[in-house]
Amino acid sequence: MADTNDETQVASAEDRGRVVQLVLGSLAAQTLRAAVRLRVVEIIGAKERSAAEVAAEAGTQPQATTRLLRALAGLGILQERAPDSYTVTSAGALLDAGRPDSLAALVGIFGEPVMLRAWEHLDEGVRTGSTTFASVFGTDFFPYLKEHPELSAQFNEAMSQATSATAAQLPQRYDFSRFTTVADIGGGDGTLLSGVLREHPALTGILYDTEEGLAQAPRTLGRHGVEDRCSLVVGDFFRSVPEGADLYLIKSILHDWDDDQAVTILGHCRAALPPGGRVLIVEPLLPAAVTPETAGLYLSDLNMLLNVGGRERTRDEFAEVCDRAGLAVTSVTQLGEGNAFCLIEAAAVTG
Repeated sequence: MADTNDETQVASAEDRGRVVQLVLGSLAAQTLRAAVRLRVVEIIGAKERSAAEVAAEAGTQPQATTRLLRALAGLGILQERAPDSYTVTSAGALLDAGRPDSLAALVGIFGEPVMLRAWEHLDEGVRTGSTTFASVFGTDFFPYLKEHPELSAQFNEAMSQATSATAAQLPQRYDFSRFTTVADIGGGDGTLLSGVLREHPALTGILYDTEEGLAQAPRTLGRHGVEDRCSLVVGDFFRSVPEGADLYLIKSILHDWDDDQAVTILGHCRAALPPGGRVLIVEPLLPAAVTPETAGLYLSDLNMLLNVGGRERTRDEFAEVCDRAGLAVTSVTQLGEGNAFCLIEAAAVTG
């Protein structure tokens, strides 16, 4: 092992640059959040605009606006084609809140101070293995959302945006023709279920969530033209799930909860399963060993620890919680090329 006290030891420029880049990551996130809040991308649109023009429309100070636009160009959100002439890149266009594939709400919620406060106590979370959100705010994350409707709506919109790519891929990646009714457990505004129902007209759906979670669902189902084939059911998946479905779909829910809570949710699905029914879990899988390409999954895992007390899981860990709930994993497939989400199908254990 190298002697870290050796005064002659000099770090490489590459290593130093890597650490500095990581440290500046939180500043980059706040830069994107400011761009969303000031509607920079919408103001520039498909044109080339100067900083003065953007400042005039955004109501911002011109010199400070120049500095923001330069930073956004450095991050690849804008391009400065000529001095003080800015255009939006293809990546930057995703910050346009009006696009159907926008990520503006996702940028906003992950830059939201409420979401970041728990991260200030990461060391405490690692020492105790417990969420730090409650120690900061005096209540757990989801009860906090319930008491703050504007933040709850922002969170719902961010989760919808995070789900849009999966909603586009899932209908073609899984055989839904075997089923008649799909129950989306914790399905929020219905983005995922709408995608499935739109592509499979013979299916009916049940969208199950809390009252706050379903708040934007009628609008989403109506926009996709599937409201007549989907019923909304308010409830608590820790108490029960609706009967009447032969496929129970659970996307990005189990990672919000610890193993015992995940087993409870899965156990309710198992109790409601008819003969031949299936549970389909849609979540990322942690690989057996860390690779640089999967770094985001491990940051998400820490976010689950700090804000909600949940966790990301490996294939074996999913199999374990399914087994405890009376389910057996029958298949695991990757959702799509370059997509971290996997489809984990489980059936009831019989006999």
